[in-house]
Amino acid sequence: MTDSTEPTRRLNVLVVEDSPPMRKMIVFALSRVKGLTVNEADDGVDALRKLAQTRYDLIVTDINMPILDGLKLVKRLRADGAYMRVPIIIITTEGAAEDRQRALALGANAYITKPIQAPQVIKLVKEILGIVEDPR
Repeated sequence: MTDSTEPTRRLNVLVVEDSPPMRKMIVFALSRVKGLTVNEADDGVDALRKLAQTRYDLIVTDINMPILDGLKLVKRLRADGAYMRVPIIIITTEGAAEDRQRALALGANAYITKPIQAPQVIKLVKEILGIVEDPR
């Protein structure tokens, strides 16, 4: 039997998206999932700064961003021992099969093309993180 006073560990999610409206929509959707702490980065370089300061359990990133794009971010994270196995979801306008294959080959765990629906993103995040919410 577990102690009911024991706090449940919150999972940290980093949303990396250069479009403020899209980033806000993803953050808003994920903030509805119990147990998640959601942080934002506005490009790959900002993401690397935040990843150096905080341990994240999931990264959601766009591909097309200035300075350091999402594919380069995935490649760098997969070469980093601390983030080698952390799940990465790509959400992008790039819908070509080659783009999807390249992202998955670099180490992304999932690939969603825009436009996106909040329930679709929530469902995928819950699946990847193994979150089962009490239906009550």
